[in-house]
Amino acid sequence: MTVPVTESQGSLSVRSAWRDVPPMQVRQFAALALDEVPALAQDILREIRAEYPGLPVVLDESGEPMALIGIRRALEGFVQQIAAAEGGRPCYPLEVFQEFGRGEGLHGRSLDSLQAIYRLGVRLAWRRLAEIGQQIEIPPPAMYELAESGFEYLDGLVDQSVRGYAEAAARQAGERLRLQRKLMELLLSERRGDSGPGAPADYGHGSGSHSASGQPGARSALDERAARVGWQLPERVAVGVLLRPAREAVAPAVGQGVLLDMETEQPRMVVPDPDAAGRPELLRRAMAGWSGAIGPPVPLADAAKSLRWAEAAVRLMERGLLPSGEVLHCTEHTEALVLLQPEELIEDLARRCLAPLAHCGPAHGRRLAETLLAWLETRGGAPEVAARLGVHPQTVRYRLRQIRELWGDEVDDPDRRFELELVLRARRLRGELGRVG
Repeated sequence: MTVPVTESQGSLSVRSAWRDVPPMQVRQFAALALDEVPALAQDILREIRAEYPGLPVVLDESGEPMALIGIRRALEGFVQQIAAAEGGRPCYPLEVFQEFGRGEGLHGRSLDSLQAIYRLGVRLAWRRLAEIGQQIEIPPPAMYELAESGFEYLDGLVDQSVRGYAEAAARQAGERLRLQRKLMELLLSERRGDSGPGAPADYGHGSGSHSASGQPGARSALDERAARVGWQLPERVAVGVLLRPAREAVAPAVGQGVLLDMETEQPRMVVPDPDAAGRPELLRRAMAGWSGAIGPPVPLADAAKSLRWAEAAVRLMERGLLPSGEVLHCTEHTEALVLLQPEELIEDLARRCLAPLAHCGPAHGRRLAETLLAWLETRGGAPEVAARLGVHPQTVRYRLRQIRELWGDEVDDPDRRFELELVLRARRLRGELGRVG
């Protein structure tokens, strides 16, 4: 007959000192220990409560403390291991100690205090088992091994609690992500009107918000959902849209306060107080290896507008019209977003404004368009325009005469000049005209 067994590299090794203990004496030890279990469990629980007065009391269906049940089952399992046949595996009360770990996790506590309680219980149990061993004259080497076995048994109990704790942590993390997505859905929802990225009011600085979060009922729901995830509603936000890299990448470590939804095809994030000191630099480091765009800072109620600008920027990145490989800020690319996003309107205006170039060859038409844009931007004479284009002033004078012939008095009309500059800047942003200056 053997007692205390320990797992070693996946197999069980028999403790040698108990081989010399007569089987009758082993059974007697186990019987006395089992008889002591109910009273010993009560004593251990009493000591634990004295040492940890704030320990919550959780009762089972019958009204018995779960802690008492766990202590009693742990003691019984350990004693049954003593009386088991050779090679018997330790008998752990799995569900009870997993539940202890789950409870710590769900209440936001660490496992440190729980492990300290377990160690206290083992010391108290060992004292009583040592008394029984002395009473029936179990050899000291066997009792020493019994003490070692007790702390190994404790490790098994801790493992079960760690499993429960991890399960609770995963469950809480999943629930938090679910609630966070619900919060973001409400925050970014809106009643879409006729305006879109490209309408100046949509840049988010006006008061006429169409956001659902701007309605009284929605604001109340927003407060409630924010409270459930512990998110303090900021005055201003910026919304980011990310492009997934070709290779699988870990979620950016955006830190606390930034809402991040990685479940959508293009991950989104809501950055509170984006202009706060240090926030841009923190985001830059967190976004290393990612590509995407962050919309302009807007009042909280206009978060959906910031999202639309970020989405517009990402679409331009996908078309190669904005640089990729990093997370851009829309406020640094306003010209491209304003001129390239309402593509149909700009193209219609371009057809009308640039009609005089229709009869010029492609290369010559491009040179005239570049000269016209340089002249509109500088409003200077031939030398200034020539310096901007890198050509001879006489060449510019020749082209300007042609421009006068093609457009006539229209180039003197402020409205026509403004329209021409808009469409030519849009062409340059698309790479259809050379960049100068």
